[in-house]
Amino acid sequence: MTRIPPTNPQPGAAQASSSQALTPVARPANAPAGSPVRPAATSTQVPTPVQVAASTGAQTPHTSAIHRAFEASLEFFLGPLLPFLRDAEVTEIMVNGPTDIYVERAGQITRTQAVFPSEADVQAAARNVAQFVGQPISEERPIMDGRLPDGSRVCVVLGTVAARGTQINIRRFPQASGTPQFLIDRGAITPMAMEFLLLAVRAKCNLMVSGGAGCGKTTLINVLSTAFGAAERILVIEDTRELQIQREHVVQMEARPPDAHGRGQITIRDLFAASLRMRPDRIIIGEVRRGEALDMIQAMTSGHRGALATVHASTPYDACHRLETLAMMADVGIPLHALRRQVASAVDLLVQAERLSSGRRLISSISEVSLDEATQQYALNELFRLEGEGNARQLVWTGGRSRTLATVAEAGLGGQMQLTLPMSGR
Repeated sequence: MTRIPPTNPQPGAAQASSSQALTPVARPANAPAGSPVRPAATSTQVPTPVQVAASTGAQTPHTSAIHRAFEASLEFFLGPLLPFLRDAEVTEIMVNGPTDIYVERAGQITRTQAVFPSEADVQAAARNVAQFVGQPISEERPIMDGRLPDGSRVCVVLGTVAARGTQINIRRFPQASGTPQFLIDRGAITPMAMEFLLLAVRAKCNLMVSGGAGCGKTTLINVLSTAFGAAERILVIEDTRELQIQREHVVQMEARPPDAHGRGQITIRDLFAASLRMRPDRIIIGEVRRGEALDMIQAMTSGHRGALATVHASTPYDACHRLETLAMMADVGIPLHALRRQVASAVDLLVQAERLSSGRRLISSISEVSLDEATQQYALNELFRLEGEGNARQLVWTGGRSRTLATVAEAGLGGQMQLTLPMSGR
């Protein structure tokens, strides 16, 4: 078996079978069975995000070796994507087959001139990525989600189920995006609203962040986690690791799909049940998608305070009803009125994120959740909402009084209220 580089392919490489294209590199003869392939390192003058990540924060010899191996593989398999992987302004890379490659900068998608020599080279790159992600990919399992060593999220769909060839989508997260000032500087949120959210997190209110894909939910969760206490034990549960929690005592758990024989699956719900037995001070669910919504709601109403989670929804009201629908997927048979009461009791604040047509990402609404006893419908006390027109829209205080700040005062954090003092009615 020989290694075929992505540039200057040998004649006939484009006509190689899919099984050959999915085997990009030979394993050394002395390597143990099942060990990942790690190409020899090559030198580069410009550091990539992998090198930057490796140079910031503690790195064990094992993780450093993984970063070096992945860096070498970038040169070998992902050559056409290197300029974008090195560009800090690029937040998303979209490979739609060998000749259609797009990138996102500042929320705007543009087509690039980069190309792969053939579909076989794109499949080789996909296989290489799958090796580092640790997820299987084949004609029998043509879809793969995972996380690259630099924290980027990657989704691969092979050409067997994609009309224009193998698709590779890499979503990158800025290294400096984990601070409140990062969001304020970009106009995503006002200082007053940021102070309000950070105080709510410190007071152990339960927050749900809702919005569409790519609107900044993950970035906001990273920022809000900076309000956790330094000594708190934080359990993070995700389908695919994306969150970068900037605290010391963090346990990150990741769901696992079943193997080719349908065995070994670990769901978000399994991990959530385990997390409740691991003495958590905080629980973060990267995204609520299925029946784990019911477990989360019941945990929030039974003493596990200060949770953060995200859910896909277009509006705050839609987020409440979507939580209902997801909780019903647990097949427990709770009456709707009882479930609705639990949702309203569990979620203290709903934060809506949005991406405008200009590509700008921002917070569009912050609301307190309660239940109208007369109508049995959700009652949202909107504290902040967008005002203005077009790209000049800004998040403003509606003038409403916040019961959340009473919780903040009860937690002994009243002295930290500055910009939010008017919201408390003082």
